[in-house]
Amino acid sequence: MAANTSQAKTARGPDAAFILKKAVISALVALVLFSLMIGIRTEAGSDGQLTWWTRFGDLAAMVAVVFGGSIVMELLRRWWGPVDTVRVVPPSAQKVFSFAGRALVPALLIFTFLVPVIFYDERYILDLGILVLTYVMLGWGLNVVVGLAGLLDLGYVAFYAVGAYSYALLATNFGLSFWICLPLAGILAAFFGVLLGFPVLRLRGDYLAIVTLAFGEIIRLVIINWQTLTGGPNGISGIPRPTMFGIPLTPGDDGLAARLGIEFSPTHRIVFLFYLILALALLTNWVTIRLRRLPIGRAWEALREDEVACRALGINTTTTKLTAFATGAMFGGFAGAFFATRQGFISPESFTFHESALVLAIVVLGGMGSQLGVALAALAMIGGFELFRGLEQFRMLVFGGAMVLLMIWRPRGLIGHRAPTVFLERNTVISSDLVKEGHG
Repeated sequence: MAANTSQAKTARGPDAAFILKKAVISALVALVLFSLMIGIRTEAGSDGQLTWWTRFGDLAAMVAVVFGGSIVMELLRRWWGPVDTVRVVPPSAQKVFSFAGRALVPALLIFTFLVPVIFYDERYILDLGILVLTYVMLGWGLNVVVGLAGLLDLGYVAFYAVGAYSYALLATNFGLSFWICLPLAGILAAFFGVLLGFPVLRLRGDYLAIVTLAFGEIIRLVIINWQTLTGGPNGISGIPRPTMFGIPLTPGDDGLAARLGIEFSPTHRIVFLFYLILALALLTNWVTIRLRRLPIGRAWEALREDEVACRALGINTTTTKLTAFATGAMFGGFAGAFFATRQGFISPESFTFHESALVLAIVVLGGMGSQLGVALAALAMIGGFELFRGLEQFRMLVFGGAMVLLMIWRPRGLIGHRAPTVFLERNTVISSDLVKEGHG
């Protein structure tokens, strides 16, 4: 045992030649990739001629960052080591990390509730918080399909669009309130989820992804071309704002501020929208967690692990797939209805493939099947775009590099675990009465 421990520690000891070789290779690859992206800058001149100039200093700095980052990454990898090696992290530090992990969820939830109070005068932060929570809800909805059922869906934006246009058309044409249109939008999106589920019952992997991608494009093209119903490229404007159970958030005498006897502020509506999307996101999380503990949730997990074994166990894979698509689509429809009432205007440009790719990236980076991981990934991706906004053209480069590093360190996501919901804590002896071969 001692020899194995010594051998594991030796195997994880720093090998300077290997680390330097790997860092040099990474730097050379970066030099080739960034030469035309950073080293040479082109622009159309005033006379129409193409002008160019060099930025070798920025190129050298980027290559140096890749060289140093490769060394640091390899040292960290050897410090933490594989799962089956001896950890160098002391037990006291492990206890601190464990406590921090347990306290992370309550701390995030409390902070989220206090965001409108802390940043009441910061309209930009409140709007960013609403946007992050919207993508958290979308991520949790797609997590049902991708993370729990293991069905790769590249057209999730279709349900988002169905929910948004359902609310917009019902509210503008029939005068229905937000609270009536919200469940109707979810039901209509779930119906479209079932429609998508039927053609893909026998498809898996890449074929499933292609069909779902095509479905998302079909919905977008229908919205663009059915101008008499959807307004086509012009979209739908004048979408009614939500009310607090019939009380409008307006400066009039019938508004909420006048009834409460307080001074009206436009921030009241923003705060209300923040807590509304927070409630919808928490509802999505609660329903997902409850469904995971039910037989349908366990059937999703069985389907994700092995569809053939799932069929052998007698699970109806048809209903399992359809319920997964319908449930995920319903949450997407709720998010779409909220998006429509928040914006007051929707158009096909808001429901492109880029949205589906972004939500799928949130689910994958957060950890498929992990509710907390999806929330953290949405916060990092949506908030990260704003954090690096000052970097201008380097913003996407920095953000893409961070995603690559995350996939190298955590290939299953930030919080990647696929532990089943129900499992046996200890071996159980099966009675001989239940089997034909004798003692179990």
